[in-house]
Amino acid sequence: MDLIRIYQCFCDPTRLRILHLLSQTPLCVCHFQEILDEPQVKISKHLAYLRERGMVVAERDQNWMIYSLPKKRDAELQANLKCLQDCVQTDSIFKRDLRALAKLRTKADAPDGALLA
Repeated sequence: MDLIRIYQCFCDPTRLRILHLLSQTPLCVCHFQEILDEPQVKISKHLAYLRERGMVVAERDQNWMIYSLPKKRDAELQANLKCLQDCVQTDSIFKRDLRALAKLRTKADAPDGALLA
């Protein structure tokens, strides 16, 4: 994966937020909607963009499409995802997303890392 493709994906705030959340756990569109407070069509459009470029993968689980980061990642992608994690530690919107994710996990009564189990 080349850097231009990675940075094209990183240049949108919604896509950055999606990638940040996926670094925590796999999620479905409905979870992104709730956490990001964005309409389904916008979330789906960004997920399709990321998927076409190999930044996320999708797997069907009954009626849900579960999105996650690829298990095998190029060194460039891995380095940039780490950089994203390092950079967002102090950004309030990313902190708010993590709080919303934690609240969603609590509401779903799911153990850590198993939101969709």
